[in-house]
Order: sequence, then structure tokens, then C-alpha cells
Amino acid sequence: MYEAPIITSRLELHHIPVPGLIALFEDKDDHLAIAGRNFTNPHQNLIASSGPLAWRVPQVKEKPEVNKWFVRFIVLAESREIIGSTSFHGAPDSSGMIEIGLGIEDAFQRQGFAKEALTGMWLWACEFPEVKTLRYTVSPDNLASIKVIEYFGFKFMGQQLDEIDGPENIYEESSKNFKARWGNLG
Repeated sequence: MYEAPIITSRLELHHIPVPGLIALFEDKDDHLAIAGRNFTNPHQNLIASSGPLAWRVPQVKEKPEVNKWFVRFIVLAESREIIGSTSFHGAPDSSGMIEIGLGIEDAFQRQGFAKEALTGMWLWACEFPEVKTLRYTVSPDNLASIKVIEYFGFKFMGQQLDEIDGPENIYEESSKNFKARWGNLG
């Protein structure tokens, strides 16, 4: 089942149903993920590099209903091509915190697409009353991503040590404050 796309000024964020997600990861095949849709995947997004699929696929196999929070292709509306993907790390936790990640293809970086995709995803998440806190974690060396999160005014909460990615800065904002500040852009 498809979730409705999230539409921003230049992007469409298209949800990937469970069978498409599994095929992307296990078969390196996007046919199920883009079947019947009016966009293409010329950059082989989530095929050339599986991104978050190694974590999301086991989660949806165990509990398919959490997939609504997961992977969406970032589609450039003008050219109808996938230029990246974004996904929450899971459903909101017991305190209402939800964390996000995203990746933009190299040729489309530094054009504001990450900010636009994050705005769309976070505003969508803010519509769910169980979402209280938006979180973004990033390597302290990833200056471009730090610049993106600072643009939104998220608060630096400290660091954590991720067993795969190493040290990460933690940034958070309440869903209420985010919606009040950025809601008119959605």
C-alpha cells in the first residue's frame, strides 16, 4: 500500500511499500518500488548503495505497520527523477521522539533539496499527535549536514557514540516549535 506523497515546492517524497523495500534491499531491483509510478531512478538510488535498507527491511518484516515512517524516494518534480531518499529511523519512541536520515545524490547537493525534503518530512510527522520531538544526528565532521540542521535552529543536545557511524552530534527540536516556525512553508 502506498502512503500519499509529501509534496513540497520542487520535490515529491514518494513512499516505498514493503514489497518494494524488500526487493530493493534483497534483489537490488527497483521494479516493485517504482512500478506504476511516473518517475524514474536513473541514479540507481538505494540500488548502488542500500542506505538505510539494512535496518528498515528487518523492521518491516517483523512489523509491517511501521513502514509508514520509513523510506521515501526524493523525486525532483520537474525532471521526474529520483535524486535521493529519506527515512525516519522508526516509529516515534515512547517519549514521542522520531529521528530522520536522508541522502541526496552528489549532482543535486548544495541546491537546498535536503532542507526542502527535511521540511516536508518533519511537517508531515508533526501532524501525528504522538510525535513530540524531532531528532537529527550527524557526524561532527559532516559540516554540510551540520549547516543544514543549524539552518532549522535545532538545539545541540550533546554527542553519542553510534556503533556503526562513530561519534554523532545530536540535535533536537519540539514538533510544536518546528510546526510553528516552519509550518507556513509546507
